[in-house]
Amino acid sequence: MRAPSEVVREHWPEYLMEAAGLGIFMISAAVVTSLLEYPHSPLHQLLPDPVIRRVLIGTAMGLTAIGIIYSPWGKRSGAHLNPAVTVTFFRLGKIHGLDALFYVLAQFVGGLIGLLVAAMAIGMVIEHPTVNYVVTVPGLGGAGMAFAAEASISFWLMLVVLIASNQTKLNAWTGVFAGVLVAVYITVEAPLSGMSMNPARSFASAIPAHLWTDFWVYLTAPLFGMLLAAECYVRICGAHRVLCAKLCHHNITRCIFCCNYMH
Repeated sequence: MRAPSEVVREHWPEYLMEAAGLGIFMISAAVVTSLLEYPHSPLHQLLPDPVIRRVLIGTAMGLTAIGIIYSPWGKRSGAHLNPAVTVTFFRLGKIHGLDALFYVLAQFVGGLIGLLVAAMAIGMVIEHPTVNYVVTVPGLGGAGMAFAAEASISFWLMLVVLIASNQTKLNAWTGVFAGVLVAVYITVEAPLSGMSMNPARSFASAIPAHLWTDFWVYLTAPLFGMLLAAECYVRICGAHRVLCAKLCHHNITRCIFCCNYMH
Protein backbone atom coordinates (compact mmCIF):
# COMPACT_ATOMS: atom_id res chain seq x y z
CA MET A 1 0.00 0.00 0.00
CA ARG A 2 1.49 3.34 -1.05
CA ALA A 3 2.03 6.20 1.38
CA PRO A 4 -0.43 9.13 1.11
CA SER A 5 2.41 11.49 0.21
CA GLU A 6 3.36 9.25 -2.70
CA VAL A 7 -0.22 9.17 -3.99
CA VAL A 8 -0.52 12.97 -3.83
CA ARG A 9 2.87 13.44 -5.48
CA GLU A 10 1.83 11.19 -8.35
CA HIS A 11 -1.76 12.39 -8.81
CA TRP A 12 -1.46 16.16 -8.22
CA PRO A 13 -1.78 16.93 -11.97
CA GLU A 14 -5.28 15.43 -11.98
CA TYR A 15 -6.21 17.49 -8.92
CA LEU A 16 -5.12 20.68 -10.66
CA MET A 17 -7.02 19.69 -13.80
CA GLU A 18 -10.20 19.33 -11.74
CA ALA A 19 -9.63 22.75 -10.20
CA ALA A 20 -9.00 24.32 -13.59
CA GLY A 21 -12.05 22.63 -15.11
CA LEU A 22 -14.53 24.07 -12.62
CA GLY A 23 -12.68 27.38 -12.65
CA ILE A 24 -13.18 27.64 -16.42
CA PHE A 25 -16.84 26.68 -16.03
CA MET A 26 -17.35 29.48 -13.49
CA ILE A 27 -15.61 32.03 -15.71
CA SER A 28 -17.87 31.04 -18.59
CA ALA A 29 -20.98 31.24 -16.37
CA ALA A 30 -20.07 34.72 -15.12
CA VAL A 31 -19.22 36.11 -18.55
CA VAL A 32 -22.25 34.65 -20.34
CA THR A 33 -24.68 35.68 -17.60
CA SER A 34 -23.27 39.21 -17.53
CA LEU A 35 -23.60 39.55 -21.30
CA LEU A 36 -27.20 38.38 -21.32
CA GLU A 37 -28.65 39.52 -17.97
CA TYR A 38 -26.98 42.86 -17.21
CA PRO A 39 -29.68 45.43 -18.11
CA HIS A 40 -27.30 47.75 -19.98
CA SER A 41 -25.77 44.98 -22.06
CA PRO A 42 -26.59 45.27 -25.80
CA LEU A 43 -27.49 41.57 -25.85
CA HIS A 44 -29.93 42.00 -22.98
CA GLN A 45 -31.63 44.88 -24.75
CA LEU A 46 -31.73 42.93 -28.01
CA LEU A 47 -33.31 39.90 -26.28
CA PRO A 48 -36.01 41.10 -23.85
CA ASP A 49 -37.56 37.63 -23.42
CA PRO A 50 -36.04 35.97 -20.31
CA VAL A 51 -36.81 32.48 -21.64
CA ILE A 52 -34.76 33.11 -24.77
CA ARG A 53 -31.91 34.43 -22.63
CA ARG A 54 -32.04 31.30 -20.45
CA VAL A 55 -31.95 29.11 -23.57
CA LEU A 56 -28.82 30.93 -24.73
CA ILE A 57 -27.19 30.76 -21.30
CA GLY A 58 -28.04 27.06 -21.08
CA THR A 59 -26.63 26.40 -24.54
CA ALA A 60 -23.43 28.26 -23.71
CA MET A 61 -22.95 26.42 -20.42
CA GLY A 62 -23.79 23.05 -21.96
CA LEU A 63 -21.17 23.64 -24.64
CA THR A 64 -18.71 24.76 -21.97
CA ALA A 65 -19.27 21.53 -20.03
CA ILE A 66 -18.85 19.45 -23.19
CA GLY A 67 -15.66 21.30 -24.07
CA ILE A 68 -14.18 20.69 -20.64
CA ILE A 69 -15.15 17.01 -20.57
CA TYR A 70 -13.56 16.32 -23.97
CA SER A 71 -10.51 18.52 -23.42
CA PRO A 72 -7.16 16.76 -22.81
CA TRP A 73 -7.39 17.68 -19.12
CA GLY A 74 -11.00 16.52 -18.82
CA LYS A 75 -10.18 13.21 -20.45
CA ARG A 76 -7.35 12.68 -17.98
CA SER A 77 -8.99 13.79 -14.72
CA GLY A 78 -12.37 12.28 -15.58
CA ALA A 79 -14.01 15.73 -15.53
CA HIS A 80 -16.03 15.31 -12.34
CA LEU A 81 -15.99 19.09 -11.73
CA ASN A 82 -18.42 18.49 -8.89
CA PRO A 83 -17.96 17.20 -5.32
CA ALA A 84 -21.27 15.31 -5.52
CA VAL A 85 -20.02 13.39 -8.56
CA THR A 86 -16.73 12.57 -6.86
CA VAL A 87 -18.39 11.43 -3.62
CA THR A 88 -20.80 9.26 -5.61
CA PHE A 89 -17.95 7.53 -7.42
CA PHE A 90 -16.25 7.07 -4.04
CA ARG A 91 -19.43 5.41 -2.78
CA LEU A 92 -19.30 3.15 -5.84
CA GLY A 93 -15.71 2.15 -5.05
CA LYS A 94 -14.23 3.73 -8.16
CA ILE A 95 -11.99 6.36 -6.55
CA HIS A 96 -9.71 6.02 -3.54
CA GLY A 97 -10.48 8.10 -0.46
CA LEU A 98 -7.37 10.30 -0.67
CA ASP A 99 -7.95 11.08 -4.32
CA ALA A 100 -11.61 11.83 -3.60
CA LEU A 101 -10.61 14.23 -0.82
CA PHE A 102 -8.18 16.16 -3.01
CA TYR A 103 -10.62 16.19 -5.93
CA VAL A 104 -13.28 17.79 -3.71
CA LEU A 105 -10.82 20.34 -2.29
CA ALA A 106 -9.61 21.16 -5.80
CA GLN A 107 -13.17 21.66 -7.04
CA PHE A 108 -14.04 24.09 -4.25
CA VAL A 109 -10.81 26.06 -4.62
CA GLY A 110 -10.86 26.02 -8.43
CA GLY A 111 -14.46 27.20 -8.65
CA LEU A 112 -13.79 30.11 -6.30
CA ILE A 113 -10.60 31.16 -8.09
CA GLY A 114 -12.37 31.00 -11.44
CA LEU A 115 -15.16 33.27 -10.26
CA LEU A 116 -12.74 35.75 -8.71
CA VAL A 117 -10.79 35.88 -11.97
CA ALA A 118 -14.06 36.52 -13.83
CA ALA A 119 -14.95 39.28 -11.34
CA MET A 120 -11.63 41.03 -11.96
CA ALA A 121 -12.16 40.81 -15.72
CA ILE A 122 -15.83 41.85 -15.74
CA GLY A 123 -15.65 44.53 -13.06
CA MET A 124 -18.65 46.09 -11.35
CA VAL A 125 -21.14 44.44 -13.71
CA ILE A 126 -20.81 41.15 -11.84
CA GLU A 127 -22.07 42.85 -8.66
CA HIS A 128 -25.31 44.04 -10.29
CA PRO A 129 -28.38 42.31 -8.76
CA THR A 130 -29.24 40.71 -12.12
CA VAL A 131 -25.86 38.94 -12.16
CA ASN A 132 -24.70 38.97 -8.52
CA TYR A 133 -21.78 36.59 -9.02
CA VAL A 134 -24.17 34.06 -10.63
CA VAL A 135 -25.30 33.09 -7.14
CA THR A 136 -27.83 30.27 -6.70
CA VAL A 137 -30.85 30.87 -4.47
CA PRO A 138 -34.29 29.25 -4.30
CA GLY A 139 -37.02 30.63 -6.53
CA LEU A 140 -40.53 31.63 -5.50
CA GLY A 141 -41.31 28.05 -4.47
CA GLY A 142 -38.90 28.30 -1.56
CA ALA A 143 -36.26 25.99 -0.17
CA GLY A 144 -38.44 22.86 -0.29
CA MET A 145 -39.14 23.22 -3.99
CA ALA A 146 -35.48 24.07 -4.66
CA PHE A 147 -34.33 20.96 -2.79
CA ALA A 148 -36.71 18.72 -4.73
CA ALA A 149 -35.67 20.29 -8.03
CA GLU A 150 -31.94 20.07 -7.31
CA ALA A 151 -32.22 16.47 -6.11
CA SER A 152 -34.24 15.51 -9.18
CA ILE A 153 -31.94 17.03 -11.80
CA SER A 154 -28.90 15.60 -9.99
CA PHE A 155 -30.50 12.16 -9.93
CA TRP A 156 -31.15 12.12 -13.68
CA LEU A 157 -27.77 13.55 -14.59
CA MET A 158 -25.90 10.91 -12.60
CA LEU A 159 -28.15 8.12 -13.85
CA VAL A 160 -27.51 9.14 -17.46
CA VAL A 161 -23.76 9.37 -16.78
CA LEU A 162 -23.69 5.90 -15.23
CA ILE A 163 -25.73 4.33 -18.03
CA ALA A 164 -23.70 5.95 -20.82
CA SER A 165 -20.21 5.78 -19.35
CA ASN A 166 -20.49 2.08 -18.56
CA GLN A 167 -21.45 1.00 -22.06
CA THR A 168 -18.65 0.80 -24.60
CA LYS A 169 -20.87 1.96 -27.47
CA LEU A 170 -22.15 4.98 -25.54
CA ASN A 171 -19.08 5.93 -23.48
CA ALA A 172 -17.73 8.40 -26.02
CA TRP A 173 -21.08 10.25 -25.92
CA THR A 174 -21.28 10.64 -22.14
CA GLY A 175 -20.01 14.22 -22.21
CA VAL A 176 -22.52 15.19 -24.89
CA PHE A 177 -25.40 13.74 -22.89
CA ALA A 178 -24.22 15.58 -19.76
CA GLY A 179 -23.85 18.87 -21.63
CA VAL A 180 -27.30 18.61 -23.18
CA LEU A 181 -28.82 18.00 -19.74
CA VAL A 182 -26.99 21.05 -18.35
CA ALA A 183 -28.44 23.17 -21.17
CA VAL A 184 -31.96 21.84 -20.65
CA TYR A 185 -31.79 22.23 -16.87
CA ILE A 186 -30.67 25.87 -17.06
CA THR A 187 -33.51 26.60 -19.48
CA VAL A 188 -36.25 24.79 -17.56
CA GLU A 189 -35.20 24.33 -13.94
CA ALA A 190 -33.19 27.49 -13.19
CA PRO A 191 -36.25 29.50 -12.01
CA LEU A 192 -36.79 26.93 -9.25
CA SER A 193 -33.31 26.83 -7.71
CA GLY A 194 -30.85 28.68 -9.91
CA MET A 195 -29.70 25.31 -11.32
CA SER A 196 -26.62 24.42 -9.35
CA MET A 197 -26.33 20.60 -9.06
CA ASN A 198 -22.91 21.36 -7.62
CA PRO A 199 -21.95 22.34 -4.04
CA ALA A 200 -18.61 23.81 -5.16
CA ARG A 201 -20.28 25.89 -7.86
CA SER A 202 -22.74 27.40 -5.36
CA PHE A 203 -19.99 27.93 -2.78
CA ALA A 204 -17.88 29.82 -5.33
CA SER A 205 -20.73 32.27 -5.94
CA ALA A 206 -21.84 32.62 -2.33
CA ILE A 207 -18.42 33.74 -1.06
CA PRO A 208 -18.04 37.00 -3.05
CA ALA A 209 -21.80 37.64 -3.13
CA HIS A 210 -22.04 37.26 0.67
CA LEU A 211 -25.34 35.51 0.07
CA TRP A 212 -25.97 32.18 1.82
CA THR A 213 -29.76 31.95 1.52
CA ASP A 214 -30.75 28.31 2.05
CA PHE A 215 -27.20 27.27 1.14
CA TRP A 216 -27.85 23.89 2.77
CA VAL A 217 -30.00 23.01 -0.25
CA TYR A 218 -27.01 23.21 -2.58
CA LEU A 219 -24.79 21.24 -0.24
CA THR A 220 -27.21 18.37 0.30
CA ALA A 221 -29.65 18.03 -2.62
CA PRO A 222 -27.09 17.29 -5.38
CA LEU A 223 -25.39 14.70 -3.19
CA PHE A 224 -28.70 13.10 -2.24
CA GLY A 225 -29.88 12.91 -5.86
CA MET A 226 -26.63 11.48 -7.21
CA LEU A 227 -26.22 8.91 -4.45
CA LEU A 228 -29.82 7.81 -5.02
CA ALA A 229 -29.10 7.42 -8.74
CA ALA A 230 -26.04 5.32 -7.94
CA GLU A 231 -28.06 3.13 -5.60
CA CYS A 232 -30.72 2.58 -8.26
CA TYR A 233 -28.11 1.76 -10.89
CA VAL A 234 -26.31 -0.73 -8.65
CA ARG A 235 -29.55 -2.46 -7.65
CA ILE A 236 -30.71 -2.79 -11.25
CA CYS A 237 -27.43 -3.43 -13.08
CA GLY A 238 -25.09 -4.57 -10.32
CA ALA A 239 -21.99 -2.95 -8.83
CA HIS A 240 -19.79 -4.85 -11.30
CA ARG A 241 -21.30 -2.76 -14.11
CA VAL A 242 -19.68 0.42 -12.77
CA LEU A 243 -16.41 0.31 -14.67
CA CYS A 244 -14.64 3.56 -13.87
CA ALA A 245 -14.99 7.08 -12.46
CA LYS A 246 -14.16 8.80 -15.74
CA LEU A 247 -17.08 10.37 -17.52
CA CYS A 248 -15.47 9.63 -20.87
CA HIS A 249 -12.98 6.77 -21.02
CA HIS A 250 -12.78 6.79 -24.81
CA ASN A 251 -9.18 8.05 -24.81
CA ILE A 252 -5.62 6.93 -24.13
CA THR A 253 -4.78 9.18 -21.19
CA ARG A 254 -3.77 7.62 -17.90
CA CYS A 255 -6.43 6.62 -15.39
CA ILE A 256 -5.88 6.99 -11.63
CA PHE A 257 -9.19 5.37 -10.67
CA CYS A 258 -10.21 1.84 -9.67
CA CYS A 259 -10.76 1.06 -13.30
CA ASN A 260 -12.20 -2.01 -15.04
CA TYR A 261 -12.84 -0.27 -18.36
CA MET A 262 -11.73 -2.17 -21.44
CA HIS A 263 -11.48 -0.36 -24.80
